[in-house]
Amino acid sequence: MSLITSLIPALKTEAPAETKPAPATPSVPTVAPRHEVTETPEAYGVVVELPGVAKDGLELTVDHQVVRVLGRRGWRQPEGWAVLHRESRAADFELVLEHGRVIDPGKIHAELRDGVLRISLPKADALKPRRIAVA
Repeated sequence: MSLITSLIPALKTEAPAETKPAPATPSVPTVAPRHEVTETPEAYGVVVELPGVAKDGLELTVDHQVVRVLGRRGWRQPEGWAVLHRESRAADFELVLEHGRVIDPGKIHAELRDGVLRISLPKADALKPRRIAVA
């Protein structure tokens, strides 16, 4: 059992095998991005590090019980430049979180800034704590 499933049992970082897509292109490696999941009484928060990924190279989908983040980092060598050393390369990023229908998909909010994707996954109303007035 991973740390994430022990802390937040409703969110899992692996999708069932039948929902995993094949890599977009076999020549480009797929990388699991670094991410962090937090919880408040109102929502789950996900912070995903996607260095070099632009908004047009990012796809966030919620389908059934799975939240999927797909990103593509591309790099073109500027004309007239000679590469002496590179520490990064073009890569596809994929993160799959299984949520078990504990979130409200209509209220999801995501923002990409400076290579960091922040996703707010509001909890479904049935899961939120509520105060009951006693008559």
